[in-house]
Amino acid sequence: MTSPHPSAAAPRPGFGTTDLGLVFMSLIWGINYSVVKAGLRTLSPLTFSGLRVAMAAMVLFVIAACVRDTKLPPRRDIITLALLGLLGNGLYQLLFIFGMSRTRAGVAALVVAAGPAWIAIISRMLGRERLPARGWSGIGLQLLGVACVVGSAQGFDGGRDVMFGAGLIAIGSITWAMFSVLLQPYTKTVHPLHLSAITMASGALVLVSIALPGLITLDWGAVSLTEWGTVTYAGIGALVVAYLLFYRGVRVLGATRTAMYGNLQPIVAISFAWLMLGEQPTVWQGLGAGLIMAGLLLSRTAHARPIVARAPVVSSSLHTS
Repeated sequence: MTSPHPSAAAPRPGFGTTDLGLVFMSLIWGINYSVVKAGLRTLSPLTFSGLRVAMAAMVLFVIAACVRDTKLPPRRDIITLALLGLLGNGLYQLLFIFGMSRTRAGVAALVVAAGPAWIAIISRMLGRERLPARGWSGIGLQLLGVACVVGSAQGFDGGRDVMFGAGLIAIGSITWAMFSVLLQPYTKTVHPLHLSAITMASGALVLVSIALPGLITLDWGAVSLTEWGTVTYAGIGALVVAYLLFYRGVRVLGATRTAMYGNLQPIVAISFAWLMLGEQPTVWQGLGAGLIMAGLLLSRTAHARPIVARAPVVSSSLHTS
């Protein structure tokens, strides 16, 4: 996302309600890994994912319908956003849910935490931005940390299957990174609620279509309140409430400061997976977590610069973090 340089005279905002919201966002997303694992004990991956994304899409559409001060984007943009939703909320959710069904919650959280590295790499490949050497050093540490985490999955109960699940999560992270980079231009012109509702709806259409055979044969009366609770938390909590808090953070505090709160997610995820699921962290997980967090912090201090074509026009003072 793009945010303007703060002026030298502008005071740095203190810790306020928006910051508290971002802490809450990190808690929601961190706990979500354990909640999803709990839900997958009784519901199939496709059923769980189809229900959660469909629920999120419906809630987002209801909230977006209440937005009166902003017009819907042009039809061409709506079509493009819907196609991007197939990637970010269709394919990604499939990779994520099948990966989660095979691997540990803590492993998945650490692999996802390195997502900014993939975003930076794809942005550079597409000619969007250029990172200094410090940024690439941070990316290298993050990818090395991911290698440690994925490699360590071989030693868990389930062996290769757990490692395969971690690999699916990693591929999903690359998919999400591509979605994020391609979506970036629309974040400047489309209302966040419209953007979220459109991309979530197209993803839900794909997931529900694939999950339809299982949904038809599902014994709805046998679905317990606990199972509905996991679906509701993963759908409305993680895909609606947390996203709205994220968008507010970007709007009020900027992309860089908001992203810093995202670094809390793997810590929360590992802690809750240990408490709720009994997933005791390993030495390799600890090493991987340290490398990923160090790489994230190093990358955050290295400001990426947009790549602009040579032209006699003076470029704007925007930077991407």
